[in-house]
Amino acid sequence: MTTSQQTVLITGGNKGIGLELTRGFLQLGYNIIVVARDFELFEFSGDPQVKMVTFDLGNVDRIPELVAALPLIDILMNNAGVMYSHPYDDYPKEKSDDMLKLNLVAPVQLIESVSREMLKQGGGRIVNNASVAAYTGHPDIWYGITKAGLVNATKSFAKIFEGKIIVNAVAASPVDTEMQKVNTEARKLAFKNSTISKRFAMPEEVAKTMIWLATESPDYINGTCIDINNGSYPR
Repeated sequence: MTTSQQTVLITGGNKGIGLELTRGFLQLGYNIIVVARDFELFEFSGDPQVKMVTFDLGNVDRIPELVAALPLIDILMNNAGVMYSHPYDDYPKEKSDDMLKLNLVAPVQLIESVSREMLKQGGGRIVNNASVAAYTGHPDIWYGITKAGLVNATKSFAKIFEGKIIVNAVAASPVDTEMQKVNTEARKLAFKNSTISKRFAMPEEVAKTMIWLATESPDYINGTCIDINNGSYPR
């Protein structure tokens, strides 16, 4: 188990799975940096262990500047993401561009920027929040593309870092967060019925898996994407 001296950077740590990540790392005594677009109603506002950084990760060119201004990062949790669910033949370009930046380019840029100091200080861990959309053929074509890219980036960086930095990902089936508001009731019911437990994953279930990968999983688990799908998407 790690110590309270370590610092974790959580993107999108203000709500959904990210909020559960923040809560979990607080219970473990970490110093936490949360990067998000806004912190409206953020329950850990004012907590001395939680540093809030208001930043739009769509500004990918400014990510190196963002990281340079932060303390040394021991763990990076690439959690922030977005889904729009437009039909492939009527997808606004600004939406697909935004999704590519936020879901794929930003996590890669964060890995590149954070890893420099991680390597200097002897290592670290990175966990990426992907999705079963990476390999199931998702109706939001751009969402699936970005998540497939993130899984590939996970495996590629793990090989590049040669065990000096441990890089893994999780791929959950639909999770009970506000992201589900873009899906129809019929689609949400179909998602639930495809699982063994006939329900969505809960944010804390995904967060606990991600925290385990960030803190306690064996080093041999590296370059891996763990499915959290309750039997709904066998590979």
